[in-house]
Amino acid sequence: MTDYVCVTLVSKPSETAAAFQSRLYAFWTHVLRTKPDDYEKVYAESSRFAAENGCMTRQYFVEVDGISALMTELLAQGIDFRPIDSDDLYSKYEATSPDWFQLEH
Repeated sequence: MTDYVCVTLVSKPSETAAAFQSRLYAFWTHVLRTKPDDYEKVYAESSRFAAENGCMTRQYFVEVDGISALMTELLAQGIDFRPIDSDDLYSKYEATSPDWFQLEH
């Protein structure tokens, strides 16, 4: 069984939800086009944004062996993220509707 970690991406403090969503769309499009094998390691996306400490957040379930490549891309593209706990593992069965939707690959 494949294990996943939860990755939380974070907006800039003054960024609107629309602007953050636009940046995430551009980021994931970039990853899909330039690193399709890394994109395949992203299993699910939370179905809605959340607010945390004055910022917007969005969560993703990513295969454990895809975290390093994803972090490299996030840093290169200027997307902030919460510290990733690689010991806090999830199964794909924990990413269920309506809170999560699975990404088509």
